[in-house]
Amino acid sequence: MKTIIAACSQNLSARWLHPRTSRAVSGGGRVPLSAGSRASIQTALRTLLAVPWPSQRDIGSALQLLAVLQWVLSFLLLGIVSLLLLIYLLFTSLWLIPVLYLAWIIFDWDTPEKGGRRLSCLRRWTVWKHFRDYFPVKLVKTHDLSPSHNYIIGSHPHGILCVGAFCNFITGSTGFEELFPGIRSYLTTLAGNFRLPLFREYLMSGGLFPVTRRAIGYLLSQKGTGNAVAIVIGGAAESLSCRPGVTTLILKNRKGFVRMALRHGAFLVPSFSFGENDLFRQVVFEEGSWMRSIQRRFQKMMGFAPCLFYGRGLTSCRSRGFLPYARPITTVVGEPLAVPKVENPSRELVDRYHELYIRALLKLFNENKTKYGLSESDELHIL
Repeated sequence: MKTIIAACSQNLSARWLHPRTSRAVSGGGRVPLSAGSRASIQTALRTLLAVPWPSQRDIGSALQLLAVLQWVLSFLLLGIVSLLLLIYLLFTSLWLIPVLYLAWIIFDWDTPEKGGRRLSCLRRWTVWKHFRDYFPVKLVKTHDLSPSHNYIIGSHPHGILCVGAFCNFITGSTGFEELFPGIRSYLTTLAGNFRLPLFREYLMSGGLFPVTRRAIGYLLSQKGTGNAVAIVIGGAAESLSCRPGVTTLILKNRKGFVRMALRHGAFLVPSFSFGENDLFRQVVFEEGSWMRSIQRRFQKMMGFAPCLFYGRGLTSCRSRGFLPYARPITTVVGEPLAVPKVENPSRELVDRYHELYIRALLKLFNENKTKYGLSESDELHIL
């Protein structure tokens, strides 16, 4: 663009030096351009040349920021805004639209728990590459996953918005399908999200499913082999303790995923996203305080905990806002733990494989912590 402007400026200069330079008028004659007009145009062009144009790096950074912005707004606002919009339309001349969509939701109610409607094209959107590069997010493979088995991947930690789990297991931007050929990855989230209009379609198209026994059981029993269902095991309770420099997991009494693995013979795979807790700052209330009690009660009623957190602003990384800080996230997928298929596993068997899973997770954490931003003295605390 600067080259074009410079050429125009030189052309004007050349025409100014020749007295025959003229412009056409309606009568067919030629009227010479005044010196003042030529000088004004040249000045404007030179001003444009002097303005610092955005570099390719600046454009890339802007695209990354926009990619993260649309993702955050989608997860925080798409569901509730869509619901309010449909309610509003009920009282307008467009009332038929929400009525038809409500009928569709009733007809389609069980689809999220029966395989959903995953769209491969959505997972390959270019926007997810910009999303990945903003942090950046990296996926690390330590062992092969055979397509002849199904898997339950435990994703740790939860963080505030599960950025690492979403980017690695839902988008194709970090190369999951290339690293694990023949494996289809899925991610579970709160079942309540699939009751929100339009938001449910957005979630299903990406390969998200409700974190329910029925949905997980369907993926592990009705879709053949080569399925990897990622579960953020710590859930909403773990997000309340999320803050930079803290590696505390809610896992000791979370055994439902182990029971599901035993019932379907799905191998257990630990994974850890280093840097997940560094994306936001959170106001953490002490256990026993009245604010923590409110958070706990809200979590039990709604399925998620209201967190008071903040990140960077839209225009500057030094300001406060709702966007995550640009911190590297490295998700390491560990060694699969072979699990037998037992229709009705006993409590002792569940406890045994739960303990084996915790050991595998601790091993994965300790072997990789110094590679991805933690010190040798950092420990993983399991509650």
